[in-house]
Amino acid sequence: MTYVVNEACIGTKDLSCIDVCPVDCIYEIDEMVVIAPDECIDSSLCEPVCPVDAITPAEGVPADQRDFIAINAAWGDGRDEVDRLLAEHRASSQ
Repeated sequence: MTYVVNEACIGTKDLSCIDVCPVDCIYEIDEMVVIAPDECIDSSLCEPVCPVDAITPAEGVPADQRDFIAINAAWGDGRDEVDRLLAEHRASSQ
């Protein structure tokens, strides 16, 4: 299991989750933060500090937020890929 940052983080970008992550697997991008699933150790410390409830276990991500599993996972392919997938999500949800 890994944790996923969803749409609620867009524009909020509170960085409390970064401060509590014991392995530094949460990364700031332009509009939000993402969790690198291959680095996450599932400590769950990030989830309760998120003020907008944007962090959930991957298997608990609501159906309308499932794009964010791939958006977070794209960190391994680079920031540009994360931005591309985020733009695709925004275009498809309008």
